[in-house]
Parts: sequence; structure tokens; C-alpha cells
Amino acid sequence: MTITAGIKIYHNLIDGQWVEPSTGQYFESINPANIDDCVGRFPASDAADAQRAIAAARQAQKDWAKYPPSKKAIILYRAADLLEERAEQYGRELTREEGKVLAQAVMEVQRSAQTLRYYASEGLNVAGQTLPTDDGSLLYTRQEPLGVVSVITPWNFPISIPARKIAPALVTGNTVIFKPASDTPLAGLRLAECLHEAGLPAGVLNFITGSAGKIGDILVSHKEINAVTFTGSTHAGAQIHKNASFRTRLQLELGGKNPLIVMDDANVEQAVQMTIAGGFSLTGQACTGTSRVFVMAAIYDTYVKQLVEATEKLTIGNGLDEGNKLGPLANENQLHNVLAYVESGKAEGATLLIGGEQLTAGNLGKGYYVSPAIFVDVHPEMKIMREEIFGPVIGVQKVSSFDEALALANDTEYGLAAAICTSDESTATRFTEQIEAGMVKVNKPTTGVAYNAPFGGMKNSSTATYRESGRDALGFYVQTKTIYR
Repeated sequence: MTITAGIKIYHNLIDGQWVEPSTGQYFESINPANIDDCVGRFPASDAADAQRAIAAARQAQKDWAKYPPSKKAIILYRAADLLEERAEQYGRELTREEGKVLAQAVMEVQRSAQTLRYYASEGLNVAGQTLPTDDGSLLYTRQEPLGVVSVITPWNFPISIPARKIAPALVTGNTVIFKPASDTPLAGLRLAECLHEAGLPAGVLNFITGSAGKIGDILVSHKEINAVTFTGSTHAGAQIHKNASFRTRLQLELGGKNPLIVMDDANVEQAVQMTIAGGFSLTGQACTGTSRVFVMAAIYDTYVKQLVEATEKLTIGNGLDEGNKLGPLANENQLHNVLAYVESGKAEGATLLIGGEQLTAGNLGKGYYVSPAIFVDVHPEMKIMREEIFGPVIGVQKVSSFDEALALANDTEYGLAAAICTSDESTATRFTEQIEAGMVKVNKPTTGVAYNAPFGGMKNSSTATYRESGRDALGFYVQTKTIYR
């Protein structure tokens, strides 16, 4: 990297070298808490750069597939150690680039290290099976890598989501082209940097930044790409599905409109904290975030009163400043989008109890801040109850029974995460069996994912392929060869 006028300039990692883009052009990554602060300049790559990265990955793949599993594991362990050693630095950079509060950012870096170690171990167990035959001949299967994998990731978890895609791809013998979101390229670069320093051979991991229009389409449609794993909006996922070849394996983790049901036997204080953690933590910028809450009539007034009181106490500001619970939205588009949904809710007749305003006082005026919003008097056909907002906006609806709440919770095109707050075991069991969601929580917030557990959704929240995270994820990156001898 070089420094120009005090701003660092970063490069692509292609074939083991940090190289300038063929365009000679760069874009800036801006701190959403202070738009006068430029985090760095990153390559505005084009088709030629993408072609170079694909060629490098293809060239390296056969040798990497033969690389001893134990040596692959050692590289991931080393990279995990580097992440942990630099967790404070990378966490501060992540906060500066994306906006989440520092404690959450540092935790994300540390969790990414755990993910690398997990797959370092799991990669040693990728194996086929021996099958019985009537004639006594040998019949067995092998698990072989797909080849070259495009990893395209979002800005809201810019280290942990790439880690849980790249690590299983690598341990199963694939090579990778990693394109991070343009709002958070430095976080992705840091992960690539650790893997590179840990000893990955040239071309095994290639890191490239730029717009979706310039390089994203090539990384999806190129004939040398064997698989694409993507996390982002359902709209973008649909475009990837349309543009990819029928021979390209796809893993698309997409949007959510995640419900929380609060039963009349619930601990109201616990339910409020679940709502705050699921709906407002991370400034609502999580695909698993709580956005619809269905509360039994008997406790509705008490719950709403306590929720508003708890929301009023949330401190909002720069995530690097100790004590703040919510940071800014990630970019200007996010800000305008959230504010537009707030106006839509009011126009459709919902009552805004608190929040939903752009915050401009003092230093907040330099960032993309909005106060967390709570709507009541909502109904299922309102946009705020149907569309993914990806911001700190919650709609609370009064219901009279579990069956009504369940029907409303399932009345959505999405099926990513869902939660219930109840003290009754039978109700909890019914919920886990009947809710249409890939991740279900009982007395826990809708957000939060374990690195060793499968993650994915139903309906329009995910493609019907292998889950991310956990042992299940390994299956996406391999193909089965059946051998008769």
C-alpha cells in the first residue's frame, strides 16, 4: 500500500501479489459516522482485473486440491491467530468503516478467527464412503472440489460472513475470488491479508474490489466460475440467479422480515430486551433483525410502554465512543431508505410512537444517524410490515392468540429467522415446528449465529442449497465422484 495526501491507497490481491487495478482508478471508503473522514482508497477494478483473478485462481486450483489437508489446516490456524492478535486494530477499522459499535466490531473479528479454526478442523474430515456390493468388488465415493468459487459479500458483517464462506471453500480444495462490498473493502482486505500472510500459495485466494456492474457480473457469469456464494438483498440474489450459468452452483443468502411473538406468559422485561437486541442492535442492519412483533393483548400495553422507555435510553453516536449503543447507518442510501419507510408507515396510517428522525445535532450532523423507530396500529399489508427495511424500524401488532400470531408471522415472502418469548414449553415446541423460518429462537433474539451451526432461510430468504456455517456448509463446495473397481 502507499499513502497519498495522508490517505492510504490499497490494492487488489491477484496471484499472490498486491497489484494496482488496470484502470488506474480508485474509489473512497467513507466513515459513516463522519463523512469528512476517508478510510482509504480502493481499486475501481474492471473486467480485465476480474479476468486476471479468475485466471490466477484457475491456474492454482489443481495444485491446491492436492495440498495436504493438514497443511491447509495449519494455514487457517495461522490466519486465525493473526486475526486475534489484531482484533482491536481491525475492530476499530471496522467500526470506522461500517459504523457498528466497537465492542460488536471486535467480537466479529474474534468470531471470524473461531470460524477459521473450526473449518481447519472440519476440513480434515471431508471424505467419501465405501459401499457394499453383491459381487465383492470395491465401490466407493470421493468428495472433490468444485474448482473456482466466487465469494461476494455484504457490508454489514464484512469479516465474519466472508470467513464462513472462504474457509470451507479453501479446506475442500477450491480456489477463491473474493469481492467485498464497496462500503467495507478494508475489512475484507484485512481477512485476505491474514490468509495471505499465513501462507496461502499464490492464486489460491484473490481479492478484488470494485462495482457490481464492472466486476460482479463477470464473477457470476464467467465460464471458469464453478460456484458462487453470495449474501445480500433478495433483488440482487435474483439477478445473480438469472445471470449465472446452469452449470454454476449457487448459494444465495438473502433478505428477511423476521417476526417475534410475545406470549401473555412471557417475561415482559425479557421480551423487551429481545426486541431491542434483535431490532435495534447493529442499527437494525442485519438480515436476521427483528422487524415485526406480535404481542398478546393481555400484555400489549405493558410491553409497548416498556419498549418505548427502553428505546429512549439507547445512546446513539460514533461507535468508537464508549457508551454508545447504536452507531450510524452504513451509507447515505441506507439513511434515505430508512427515512422513506418511516414516512411510508405514517402515510399508511401507522402510529409512530418514537424515533424515525434523522439526527443532526452536534457531531451527529456529520454522519448517517437515525433514531430507532417503533410503530403501532400496523396491519400486515403496510410496506413497513412486508418489505425488508434493513434499519432500526419495528412494527408492533396486538394479537389475541398464538394461532393468530403464527399466521401473521408466516404471512411473508421471507423465512430467515423467527423468535418467540414464552414460559410454556408446549407453546415453544409448537412454534419451532410450525414457524416457516430456517433459524428459530426461543427466548433469544432473532439475531446471533453460531459458527458451528447451519445458517440459512426458507422461501425467498435463501436458495434451496446447502446451508452456510457449520458442517453442512462443506457440502456446497464439493462434488461426489462414484468409483467402481
